[in-house]
Amino acid sequence: MPDRAPADYERRILLLVTGMTPQVVTETLYALCHQHPPFIPTEVHLATTLEGAERARLSLLSDDPGWFRRLCQDYRLPPIQFDASHIHILQDQSGTPLSDIRTPEDNERAADQLTRLVRDLTTDEAAALHVSLAGGRKTMGYYLGYALSLFGRPQDRLSHVLVSEPFESSWSFFYPTPYERIIETKDGKLADCATAQVMLAEIPFVRLRDGLPPALLKGQVTMSAAVAAANRSLQPPRLVLDLLKEEVWADDLNIDVKPTELALLLWLAERVQQGKPEVEWRNVEAANEFLTYGQRILNPYGGDYERMKQALESCKDDNERAKYFGPHKSRLKKAFEEALGKKAANRYVIARSGKRNDATYSCYYLPLEADQIEIRTS
Repeated sequence: MPDRAPADYERRILLLVTGMTPQVVTETLYALCHQHPPFIPTEVHLATTLEGAERARLSLLSDDPGWFRRLCQDYRLPPIQFDASHIHILQDQSGTPLSDIRTPEDNERAADQLTRLVRDLTTDEAAALHVSLAGGRKTMGYYLGYALSLFGRPQDRLSHVLVSEPFESSWSFFYPTPYERIIETKDGKLADCATAQVMLAEIPFVRLRDGLPPALLKGQVTMSAAVAAANRSLQPPRLVLDLLKEEVWADDLNIDVKPTELALLLWLAERVQQGKPEVEWRNVEAANEFLTYGQRILNPYGGDYERMKQALESCKDDNERAKYFGPHKSRLKKAFEEALGKKAANRYVIARSGKRNDATYSCYYLPLEADQIEIRTS
């Protein structure tokens, strides 16, 4: 959990999906402001279709009825950024605003746009995001909640708003007023908005952000790619070393490694395939064994190999040899994490056996089975 409450963040964002019922905006805002402690957004964002955007504009942002402005005035809320630029209209593949979500292609596009919107709104560490599932189609709510599960941080929250009868689904109801306001409900009866109850139900969710590759947190992202990345750590690992192309692949993704790191990886991978135990890479025998793998990756008559050889031969003791291998191990770990994310990368990261002060503590191995490794030489 975060060190501070979401309400204590400088930037506080409310994000909703809406369809034909823009009332969920004012209902949710009312509920957030009346919970304990209150969460008063500094900005509101909507994701909706073309028709949903028009309904929101006319009912919430117009001069009359202007229900968003009325709510803020009735409850003396501080300034909240919410205008037409905060309404994100979903688009089809050609960039045309969607009037509705009817086809599988529309669903896929909506999922990707909601994923990017949540990703973008969670990049600011000074912000807390509150996502509401109260409005929009069921698929939109699902996609929005799943996107928050993928990118949400400890300070972010997910909720649904509940409205008491007979006000639920009534077009004339937008929030409980601090004064008498009589409306006709959906069943034709009269009711006073001041008597309505609006409650916020917080929804727990699993946070998967730490397991995603850094690239998905920065660049273009689709929901399918984010879901695949989150699920990757649940799959059996598969490591491919292509020596002819000097490439490393894990989970069918290319891992960017330097030749010396490739030699280190090849060394430990072949030991797994040969059924050999962990290697104590601080001793002279291990260093000499590693040099034979350096010759397989680097030109044995070239400058890179000569520098590798000199660096190992100049080590005066076991500790200096350990210091030589340490940075290469760290760079391999970083390369796998960049491509796969931390959780999925852990299946490939060079491991150390034993416990501190044990004789085997400085022995290293690749945490894979022989049949999970393929070494291509042609």
